[in-house]
Amino acid sequence: MNQGYPARNKESISGLIERVTYFNEESGFVVLRVKIKGRRDLLTVVGQSISANAGEWAKAEGVWARDREHGLQFKAERLVCTPPTNIEGIEKYLASGMIKGIGPVYAKKMVARYGEKIFDIIETASAKLESIDGIGPGRRRKIKDAWQEQKVVRKIMVFLHSNGVSTSRAVRIYKTYGEEAIEKVQNNPYILARDIRGIGFKSADHIAQKLGIPEDSLHRAQAGLNHMLTEASGNGHCGLPEDLLIRQTTELLAVDESIPRNALAQALHAGDVVRDAVGEHELIFLPALKKAEEYIARRILDLSGEPSSYPDIDFNRAITWVQESNKLQLAASQTEAIRCALENRVVIITGGPGVGKTTIIQSILKILHAKCVTFALCAPTGRAAKRLSESTGHEARTIHRLLEVNPRNGQFKHDEESPLEEKLLVVDECSMVDIPLMHHLLKALPEDGHLLLVGDVDQLPSVGPGSVLKDFIQSGCLSVVRLQEIFRQAAGSRIITNAHRINQGQMPMMEEDAPLSDFYFIDREEPERAAATLLQMVRDRIPSKFQVHPILDIQVLCPMNRGSLGVREMNLTLQNALNPLRHGDVVAEKFGWQFRARDKVIQTENNYDKEVFNGDIGQIISIDPIEKEIKVQFEQRKVIYDFGELDELSLAYAITIHKSQGSEFPVVVMPVATQQYMLLQRNLVYTGVTRGRKLVVIVGQKKALGMAVNNSKNASRYSGLLHRLRAGS
Repeated sequence: MNQGYPARNKESISGLIERVTYFNEESGFVVLRVKIKGRRDLLTVVGQSISANAGEWAKAEGVWARDREHGLQFKAERLVCTPPTNIEGIEKYLASGMIKGIGPVYAKKMVARYGEKIFDIIETASAKLESIDGIGPGRRRKIKDAWQEQKVVRKIMVFLHSNGVSTSRAVRIYKTYGEEAIEKVQNNPYILARDIRGIGFKSADHIAQKLGIPEDSLHRAQAGLNHMLTEASGNGHCGLPEDLLIRQTTELLAVDESIPRNALAQALHAGDVVRDAVGEHELIFLPALKKAEEYIARRILDLSGEPSSYPDIDFNRAITWVQESNKLQLAASQTEAIRCALENRVVIITGGPGVGKTTIIQSILKILHAKCVTFALCAPTGRAAKRLSESTGHEARTIHRLLEVNPRNGQFKHDEESPLEEKLLVVDECSMVDIPLMHHLLKALPEDGHLLLVGDVDQLPSVGPGSVLKDFIQSGCLSVVRLQEIFRQAAGSRIITNAHRINQGQMPMMEEDAPLSDFYFIDREEPERAAATLLQMVRDRIPSKFQVHPILDIQVLCPMNRGSLGVREMNLTLQNALNPLRHGDVVAEKFGWQFRARDKVIQTENNYDKEVFNGDIGQIISIDPIEKEIKVQFEQRKVIYDFGELDELSLAYAITIHKSQGSEFPVVVMPVATQQYMLLQRNLVYTGVTRGRKLVVIVGQKKALGMAVNNSKNASRYSGLLHRLRAGS
């Protein structure tokens, strides 16, 4: 080998991996620094590998090349990394953080005690590790378990890699299926698309094709049908019209239409899906969603037909007493809302910001408390529950905590067999509640219980399937109080008055020179200038003028994920501006993101075991590369994530307006541009504006804002709830 210039012929090299400079779990691309016998300096090897760790032995076949920026490199066409066998490699391997619970200190101690036998000791006689200073029963078990997990995860990675699929989800697959993971996936590869976040149908289908499942098989077509229905529920639908379902599945599978039709007939016969006539449509449902709709309609209709079961209340005396004791004057609309809530078993109170919903709830609870009536308060998110608790002075919980979710199976303790004990259930931010959650709430409501649903029907509908609050109101079956009067104390807020203007299809008032306003619009025509201005606002101008923290107090809300003003680009820009890497910082690079201490993050799915839920926002307070853990502060709780669980977290300097539902932030900054035209809708901008408590700043184009304000057409959702309510009333 010529050490001065790269050879043109293919060569083979091998050596000890001293350092993994870069590794992309999605593509397998890796940059290694390798110690080769006979050379003093470390060589750079680039190529693709399933995994790579310091201390492993690298064997590579390829050619030498000189990179303009990085100098001489060995470009491997074939690269294999194997566990180390010599003392030096074993110590580096253990010290690399590959095995949870072992860092440089313990690696040195373990190799000093057991030498080359250390792997066998961990595998077959781990109790001996307790003879090493600092390793007790707890750490020994952690090392043993991590060793076993690492072995299985590596097998899963080899399996995925050999079938042409990214290996980044190997830990998630192991945690979902355990040591039988490969066997389960071989039996039915399509379970990956169903169960593993980040693995889509096409990746699962690719494995299925490699395993020999024919393109025209009914098994594949049924998996495709199920996938399309699951995707539809994630987009808010409870079911799909049969022709639309067939068309979408046919396009997904690229087969003749007859194959999905035959698969659907078989699935209907087996009860895997169900057909139901809903108004003008015949919809195909996943059975659980159809049953949930039917139960909700039946229970709501039963409740609406029953009289109040509260003790006798002299309403006029009660209203006078509440006003005197709370030192307030209730408006006629508020008094009527309180009367309605006390006289009916189920009541909806809806309206925008500043219309007195909180005052009404406080008054109702005060009257019922005086009559010794028990009640429970809940909301879909932790932030909404906290706000409800602060405004009423009574404990409020998330719906999941109220119903007491079982972390093992996601089922709730409270249901028809074990209902809640409270007489009244108050549900705030009800526009966020989807069909499955309302189903569980109603199952937990006692037979003689009352239900008070509070929310803003003009906000975005729930992320999950259905339009529950809207359907309840449109059905005409329930007592509904719609509040529209803005009270004097709220009328001074531009946030509130502009929110109502937007909701009525009017442009907000946007005097840019107003010195003490809580609402600003900054006109920027070009998306690049809008992005630069937004960054300047968040990093410098708003914190300086309003004395707020740029990370903890300011929330950027974007209409969409993609584009230069979308969540992804904004998060990268804001992370580097607000939380730049400092010398000595430890980072975790996972699933396409770099996580740093001090980063603001958002939970992207319900995790019942950790008791954190979709939409919860927290801040990373520490990263432990040895234990391979990240610690996140959520409100008053600290939650630990393994590195393999980081697909549940995303950066949250910027989030979508959909994700912001149920939350309020001291400051909201929102980009609006015509590049977002697909999502520029009135209820989207209205929801974003109403998330701001002290200040709202919109940056972008007046034309785009006008498009949104004038667009009151909301995407319709396929659901049978409204039809069932009307048919049963």
